[in-house]
Amino acid sequence: MLRFAALDRALSADCPSEGPLLGWRCFQLGLLLLASSAFLGGLLLFVALLQGSRGRSSPFRDRDGQVLLLISALMIVGCLAASSGALAWLGLANWLPFFWAYWGYRPYLTTAAARRRVALMLVAGSVPVILTGLGQIWWGWRGPFEQFGGLIIWHLRAGGNPPGRLAGLFDYANIAGAWLALAWPLALAALLQPRLSPGRRAVVLLIAIGFVSAVFLTDSRNAWAALMLAVPLVAGPASWGWLLPLLAVGLLVLALACLPGVPSLLQLPARALVPEAIWSRLTDLQYAGHRPLATTRLGQWGTAVGLILERPWLGWGAAAFSVIYPQRTGHWHGHPHNLPIDLAVSHGLPVAVLVVGFVLWLLVRAARLGMVQATLFDRAWWTSVLVLAALHATDIPFYDSRINVAGWVLLAGLGAYEAERSPAAA
Repeated sequence: MLRFAALDRALSADCPSEGPLLGWRCFQLGLLLLASSAFLGGLLLFVALLQGSRGRSSPFRDRDGQVLLLISALMIVGCLAASSGALAWLGLANWLPFFWAYWGYRPYLTTAAARRRVALMLVAGSVPVILTGLGQIWWGWRGPFEQFGGLIIWHLRAGGNPPGRLAGLFDYANIAGAWLALAWPLALAALLQPRLSPGRRAVVLLIAIGFVSAVFLTDSRNAWAALMLAVPLVAGPASWGWLLPLLAVGLLVLALACLPGVPSLLQLPARALVPEAIWSRLTDLQYAGHRPLATTRLGQWGTAVGLILERPWLGWGAAAFSVIYPQRTGHWHGHPHNLPIDLAVSHGLPVAVLVVGFVLWLLVRAARLGMVQATLFDRAWWTSVLVLAALHATDIPFYDSRINVAGWVLLAGLGAYEAERSPAAA
C-alpha cells in the first residue's frame, strides 16, 4: 500500500495546471511503456488523449489547428480519386488521429518541468530496447518473450534483423536506430543535468553508454549521424569553443577514411583510426559494383518524382508507391525513403508542402521564442524534433506506430511551448 501511494505521488508530480491528473498519470505511463508494448502504451495514451481533450475549446481556433484541418481536408479529397483504393483510406490512420493527438497532448506539456518528466519517461522506456538489442547481438537472445498474459510480446531474432544489426524490440535495425536517435538528446540532457547525486549520475552514464553502444550496433548511418548532431546542440553554445573543433577533427578523419579519391597516404592512417565497421558501412563496400539502381535511394526518388509529376495535386493515394514501383522497376519497396516525397506521391504536392512547412515552422517558432536557449531539457526536446525530422529525409521510420506516437508528442511539446510563451495562442 505504501509503495502504491509513493508511485501515485511520483506520477502526480509536475502535473501542469491545464492537464487533468488522471490523464497526466496515463500519459507518463503510456510513454514509459510505449517502446515495450504498443498495445499497453497506446491504450494508456488514448485515455490521456480523451482526458486532455475534455472541456477545451475547438482545436481549430488557432493557426496550428487550422493548418492541420486544411491538410486533413486535402487528404480526404485525394482519397476520393486515389488509385490505391481502400489502402488510401487506411493510410489516413497514419495522419488524422495524430493531428488530434497534437492538440490533445498539449495540456500535458505546457511547463518545462512537465516536459522534463516526459523526456525522462522516454529515456527510461528506451532501456528495454537497449537491453534486448544487446542481448540478441551478444548473447543470442531469441523470442518471443511474453509478459502479462501476452499483453507484452517481444519478438527477438537472435543475431539481429538484418543479421548482425541490432533491432531490439523493433522489426528492423533502422527503426530501432530511429527510436534511439530521437531519445538520445533527452538521454544526453539527463546525463548533463547539474546537481545529480553520484549514484544517479552513474546510472544515467550507464544508460548513455548503452544508447551509444546500441546505436553503433544498429549499423544505421542515419542514427550515427543523429548521435553526433545532437551532442553540440544539447551541450549548448557554452561548449562550442572546444566541442566544435573536436567534432570537426573527427569528421575530417572520417571523411579521409571514407571518401573516394583520397590518396592512400592519407586514407590508410585515417582508416586505422576509424573502426572498419564504420568506414566500410559508410562506403557501402558490400554493395559496390553490383547493386541495381532501382534498389538505391536515388532510383526510388527518381521514380517517385516521375509519379509526382504525373499527379501533382492530389497524388496517387497512400501505399500507391508500393504497388506502382514494382510494376515500373521490377523491385519492391514499401516507400521511397523520403517523407516529403512520399507525401507528395500519396497525397499531392500541396499536402507535402503544408506538412513539411508545419514541422519546420514549429521548429523555427520554438527557436525564436527561446526554446533552444531555455532549460537543458527544452533544448534537448527541440533537438529531438530536429533529429527526427532529419531522419525522414532518407527514411520513413514514422510508419512504426511507436515512433509516430513519440514524434507527435514531441511536436506537441513545441506547440505547447509556443502557448506557454504566448498565452493568447493557448
